Amino acid sequence: MNLDLNQLPSHVAITMDGNGRWASNRNLPRTNGHDEGLHTVKRIVKEASIIGIKYLTLYIFSTENWKRTETEVGFLMNLIHIHLKSELKFYKDNGIKLHHIGNIQKLPPLIQKDILDSIEETKDFSGMTLNLAINYGGRDEIVRGIKKIISKNLSAEEITDEIVSDNLDMPDSPDVDLLIRTGGEFRLSNYLLWHIPYAEQIYTDTLWPDYSNEEFLNDIEIFQHRNRRFGSEKASSGIHNGA
Repeated sequence: MNLDLNQLPSHVAITMDGNGRWASNRNLPRTNGHDEGLHTVKRIVKEASIIGIKYLTLYIFSTENWKRTETEVGFLMNLIHIHLKSELKFYKDNGIKLHHIGNIQKLPPLIQKDILDSIEETKDFSGMTLNLAINYGGRDEIVRGIKKIISKNLSAEEITDEIVSDNLDMPDSPDVDLLIRTGGEFRLSNYLLWHIPYAEQIYTDTLWPDYSNEEFLNDIEIFQHRNRRFGSEKASSGIHNGA
């Protein structure tokens, strides 16, 4: 592996797909897959932080995931609660700043408090920013952003790309450079629709619980060899600041 630490993507986003199938393949309840997937989250977050990724966004729970069984949704909410409580020391030890994207008002009050407490506890850290997409949907984010803009009584002439970005869920994060999806599916699934206009995309058959640190680093190396033009004829290096 020839990873160039001077040419890292500034912002990596991951759709962590395949937990349920991982469990089904082993004749285990789907909840076991989510449990195992949480261990993978911690590994990949730490690896990204160590090598110097500045922004990492993880698709934890989508606005469509409410359609799953009440048992599975309840398990996932409890898993989020336990993780935010038990892993706060991990985030502090690694200087990781937590940020939430998604519709927080429609989450259970306990989860809302967990998220806000975690953000407050890590707000002054200067390491990697970890965006947790919980109750997130790309269209929902854009609709909420439009409502914010309307409430500010701006004229049509005043609305720019920057104004829109500033009213979405992660105004302090650059556009996504690299989007990774595990689990063998080839679709966006309503993820970061505004933020990925020139993101390089990598899809892997690996189910999320089996996604290794080595594969993560290999995906970044693949990114570094992509020919990025950003709509122009002149090729660009893999890295891009998202501006």
